[in-house]
Amino acid sequence: MPLQYNGRNIKLAQNLRKNATRQEKHLWYDFLSKYEIRFQRQKAIDNFIADFYCHKAKLVIEIDGSQHYTEDAIGKDEFRTKILKGYDLKVIRFTNRQIDENFRGVCDYIDFIVRDSLSHLR
Repeated sequence: MPLQYNGRNIKLAQNLRKNATRQEKHLWYDFLSKYEIRFQRQKAIDNFIADFYCHKAKLVIEIDGSQHYTEDAIGKDEFRTKILKGYDLKVIRFTNRQIDENFRGVCDYIDFIVRDSLSHLR
């Protein structure tokens, strides 16, 4: 199924790119922007904005700050993941803390997931 998006989210996505969190900037500038497979940041998909998206690997990466750990936010994240999986996308999540304390491990895991996804899509 082709990705759908809410056009009203384009301006919000642009604003989120300009005002990225420290962890999003770190992952983008120090890994994903130079990665051999193209990623996009703050990609509008359906009624959501994914932190990072790789079309080729059908992968969404979310970076979760503390606001994601309330009961309400957990439910919203589960709903969002369900919708994204409906587009045949894999969703992986990292906490800000994981980015701060185990950046190399996060990058290695992303690389593993991308390569695994590509091997299954061939």
